[in-house]
Amino acid sequence: MSQPIKRHASLQPLSRDHHHGLLLCWKIREGFKKQIDPLRIKQYTDWFWQTQLAEHFRIEEEFVFPVLGSDHPHVKQAVQEHRNLEQLFLQTTDVSQALSQLESDLEKHIRFEERVLFNEIQEVATAEQLVECERQHHAGTDVAAWEDEFWR
Repeated sequence: MSQPIKRHASLQPLSRDHHHGLLLCWKIREGFKKQIDPLRIKQYTDWFWQTQLAEHFRIEEEFVFPVLGSDHPHVKQAVQEHRNLEQLFLQTTDVSQALSQLESDLEKHIRFEERVLFNEIQEVATAEQLVECERQHHAGTDVAAWEDEFWR
C-alpha cells in the first residue's frame, strides 16, 4: 500500500476541495445506480459548480499554478482540463452523457492534481507563495447545504 501524500498545510484547503470533488463524482455514480433523473443530478452539479468549483479553479489558476509558470506542461494540462470540465458542467444538452463524462474526467483531473501537480508545486514554491495560496482560499458554501440527497 502506498504512503499517503504529505500535503503542505497551505495547500490542504485546496486538497479538501478535491475531496469534495471526488465525493461529487461518487454522488453522480450513485445517482445513476439509483436511476435518478439526470436533470435532478444536474441541479446538484450546477449548484456545486457555482458555489464550489468555479472559485476553486480560479484560485488554482491565479495563485497556485503560477508557482510553476504557465509554460509548464503539467500546468498547461491542468488548465486545459479546467476548460473541458467547465464545458461539461455548463452543458445543457445530452445531460446524461455530460454527467457521465464529468464524473470520469473530474475524478481523473483531481487525481492528477493531487498525485502530480500539487507535489511539484509544493517542492518548488517559496514560503511566501504558499502563504498566498492559503490566503486566497476562502471556504465556499458548505457542501452539506444541499437538501436533495438523491444519492442516499
